[in-house]
Amino acid sequence: MNARPQFKDISSYEEFSKYYWYREELKKICKALGLDSGGMKAELNRVIEEYFKGNRIVPKPRKTAERPKSAVVRPGAASKPKNRAAVSNAASGQLTLNTGLVACGFKFSQRARDFFSSQTGIKNFKFNADMVATVKKVKETGDESFTLGDLLDVYYGKKTYARYDKVSLQWNKFVQDFCADPATAAFPNKLKSAAALWKIVRDSARPKVYARELLEEFKEEL
Repeated sequence: MNARPQFKDISSYEEFSKYYWYREELKKICKALGLDSGGMKAELNRVIEEYFKGNRIVPKPRKTAERPKSAVVRPGAASKPKNRAAVSNAASGQLTLNTGLVACGFKFSQRARDFFSSQTGIKNFKFNADMVATVKKVKETGDESFTLGDLLDVYYGKKTYARYDKVSLQWNKFVQDFCADPATAAFPNKLKSAAALWKIVRDSARPKVYARELLEEFKEEL
């Protein structure tokens, strides 16, 4: 069995994708290459895929907000109080399809569920995984152009912004299948044995799924 090679020794994305990489590992790889290291595993994998194609996706420059100039108050002149209502209007006002996700300080709250329930006609509305991934990315990038209408399009599958990284569930599925197999009943600590077997599979080019044949093949390591 071939162990997972170092990233510097990998020559193609096809070879790279045969192995399991944790999100922190992907972030370190991207940072070392001067590439964008933000986002979920799916975004980081896409950055690395583009890197192998010869395209460099670099971090976006951060916007530096200008410091507001101090107001000069003339003697005897009363300073005008800040309009706090106007400042918080976007976050507390009525939600519409044109409301910016960043501007309203979007949260997965009852308020948001009620809004999408009214838009979809679904009484007990639930956010799907791609909506969760999209909101996370919009907040990370500070995309002020993204609206609640766009998020509704993500729900209906009309638009793709960020996808939930189902690859990150491989470990959970592996453990579940390992523990559900009657053949693993002999192991006193199933989680520890599953972790040892997972490490072997993770660092190899084989499929990242549990199979009973693995028990016989790697019984010495377990």
